[in-house]
Amino acid sequence: MTDARLRRGRGSLAVSFFVQGVTFALLVTRIPAIQERYGISDALLPAFLAAVPILAGVASVATGRVVAKVGPAVVLRWAQPFVLLSLLAVGTGSELWQAAVALGLFGLAVGALDASMNMLGVSLQRAYGRSIMLGFHAWYSLGGIVGASLAWVGAHWQLSLFVSYLPVVVLLLPVALVGSRWYVAGGDQPGDEVPQGKGGGVGFALLAPLCLVMTFAYIGDSTVSNWSAKYLQDVLGSSEELATVPYNAYMVTTLLGRAVGDFGVRRMGAAAVVRAGAVLAALGFAVVAVSPGAWVGIAGFTVLGLGLSVIVPQTFAAAGRLAFESHSPGRSDAAVARLNVFNYVGFLIGSPLVGALGDAWSYRGAMLVPMVLVLVTVAYATSFGPRAARYGGGHERPRTVDVG
Repeated sequence: MTDARLRRGRGSLAVSFFVQGVTFALLVTRIPAIQERYGISDALLPAFLAAVPILAGVASVATGRVVAKVGPAVVLRWAQPFVLLSLLAVGTGSELWQAAVALGLFGLAVGALDASMNMLGVSLQRAYGRSIMLGFHAWYSLGGIVGASLAWVGAHWQLSLFVSYLPVVVLLLPVALVGSRWYVAGGDQPGDEVPQGKGGGVGFALLAPLCLVMTFAYIGDSTVSNWSAKYLQDVLGSSEELATVPYNAYMVTTLLGRAVGDFGVRRMGAAAVVRAGAVLAALGFAVVAVSPGAWVGIAGFTVLGLGLSVIVPQTFAAAGRLAFESHSPGRSDAAVARLNVFNYVGFLIGSPLVGALGDAWSYRGAMLVPMVLVLVTVAYATSFGPRAARYGGGHERPRTVDVG
């Protein structure tokens, strides 16, 4: 595979991550507006939020089987436009059943999209021979910032959901379709062949620690994406306009952490970077829980974004490393698909858990739960490889040409 083709593949995949960041942020930062538009009660809201990750998990499992036949690039090429159209559908209806259908379609499409994007990212990292996964997720964070900013504009000018979503979909849909022409999987490199009598994929026992880390990280992330706006409004007494800011601030520090994270992995190793991220994220949740006002709460969300930023990309990269070390480099897609399910397990647990604890106890107390779970990640940091595995994938190789 030529260096030029790898560069184009890397660039087009970065665009895909960016588009998905915009799309997802536009959905989650307008949850109060969606709730009001469809008349969804506080008691029913957690069920609607939980349905999205359940369906996404189902789609992720299915994607793991489909890509074995058609490849992740084909799945991603069609899943991303479907996600954008589903977002537009969320802003179109007015009846409760219409919200359920639109969010259900969004969940199914997101599951296929997330799995295929990260499959391509892991395979390209193997082809590059150095850590680049955090860079892809940095583009997702940048998209989240743009999406949250557009959501702020919609809330500020009191635009309907449809009016807010339509220009974005019209602009990003052709960008996603054109960019998909250059998707490329890194493929197995020389020396990656599966030895006779070995291989067969990565066993669940090996993936289990990473699955737990992924779950804990997304419990934390879902707490921010699904509850930060509501927390600022209902607990800290902010306006609807100001309530869109925490997710934006969270995405800014997530972007910063991921923009420099690959350099940190190369110098210190993935395990050290993940440990530091877990401690910072826990500190951020603690600040949010004791915050006396909206701006201190925003500061807490800002700190925890910096901490959580490195965990998820390195978890996907570690799955690729395990596939390589178990002599199954060609099975990394299956490992990523399986691991990606726990992305949605985290969302499935996090959203209703925070809501239930908030109703039964207090939303301040509910913030302590993701704080403790993220701290548990420190105990599993060794699953991200030894210090020598500075690329976060365990597949370093000498390079004669720099392809990026």
